[in-house]
Amino acid sequence: MNKTLTNKILITLAFLFAYRILAYVPVPGVNVSVIKEFFDSNASNALGLFNMFSGGAAERLSIISLGIMPYITASIIMELLAATFPNIGKMKKERDGMQKYMQIIRYATIVITLVQSIGVSIGLQSLHGKAGQSAIMIDMNTFIALSAVSMLAGTMLLMWIGEQITQRGIGNGISLIIFGGIVSTIPSAISGTVNLVNTGEMNFLTIIAILVVILLTIWAIIIVELGERRIPISYSRKVIMQNQNKRIMNYIPIKINLSGVIPPIFASAILMFPSTILQSSTNEYVLKIYDFLNPNGFFFHFLTFLLVIFFAYFYASIVFNAKDIAENLKRQGGFIPGIRPGEGTANYLNEIASRLTLSGSIYLGLVSTLPWLIVKFFGVPFYFGGTSVLIVVQVALDTMRKIEAQIYMNKYQTLSAVGL
Repeated sequence: MNKTLTNKILITLAFLFAYRILAYVPVPGVNVSVIKEFFDSNASNALGLFNMFSGGAAERLSIISLGIMPYITASIIMELLAATFPNIGKMKKERDGMQKYMQIIRYATIVITLVQSIGVSIGLQSLHGKAGQSAIMIDMNTFIALSAVSMLAGTMLLMWIGEQITQRGIGNGISLIIFGGIVSTIPSAISGTVNLVNTGEMNFLTIIAILVVILLTIWAIIIVELGERRIPISYSRKVIMQNQNKRIMNYIPIKINLSGVIPPIFASAILMFPSTILQSSTNEYVLKIYDFLNPNGFFFHFLTFLLVIFFAYFYASIVFNAKDIAENLKRQGGFIPGIRPGEGTANYLNEIASRLTLSGSIYLGLVSTLPWLIVKFFGVPFYFGGTSVLIVVQVALDTMRKIEAQIYMNKYQTLSAVGL
């Protein structure tokens, strides 16, 4: 391992360490013990998943308790707008336009963060601990202002940390921040499980069964995430002769899971929003609807499964543009054997992508509902999230690829320097 790669790894670790320190800085004027009681009582539902994504910052109401989610939400909204409006899509493809595109995402992140922080602050007004103590210890208006400014500063810091990791470190900084948050909750989860075994509340055989399920889940995720359909490509003799010294890709890789982790995140956000709003109501009929959409219930996870499939198809249609691929292939003098170039190629690619998305969407749906089954049948004291495992595995694989690419690039530079 050369010095450049070592420096990148150390820079990445240093920024991730700074991120973990920010997770322990609470918003001024909040009673942290009351917030922790609330999240402890909801550790086995979707709030436990949100707390895990934030690396435990949510249960401390840290200045980064909103995590990087406002930035991700703004990015997804802009992706949808780029796919809907051609002008925005064109701006994204241009070099100068990309800077403006990213600037719009940053401004949208500020707006989303302010709205969410004010909403969280107002919602905490009705939250009380078991002993009756309030979650807010100062004047309400002052707290709303302080929390909005604090959380906005925290989210902006996370954005900056993510950009620094991307530019100076290894891999995608935003993904590594989410990765660090999820991994940081593992020691406390292991400690809680060991305590349950020591007190006799959980059987040792149950622990073995849980480990088997987790390992099988990781194995299945790795297999699917690395799986792809390779469509063979042929080039005319003229193109091959012109590029004798260049490597021409002779296949088009199409992943089984084209949409990544976006569908589970979208589905959880949509279903958790009405549950959060309805929870504070005292109306009898509204409470019945809340019970119907309870994150611990069967119907909630059935809807999650259906929404994950829907969003998998929706997002795959955005990220995989068969028409652009077909046009670029035709322009480069390539073609799929037996398929007409242009529109015929685009239709063929869309058909294959649709079939792969069906398998990928069912896989994502099963991964998303697996945590509830484990909590329900094994009584796990923490939220074992299939979505979180999916994120961890994806980021780990991507980081390994980037490290390997950096090592190979350094080898080529060394061989070039010595004249080989």
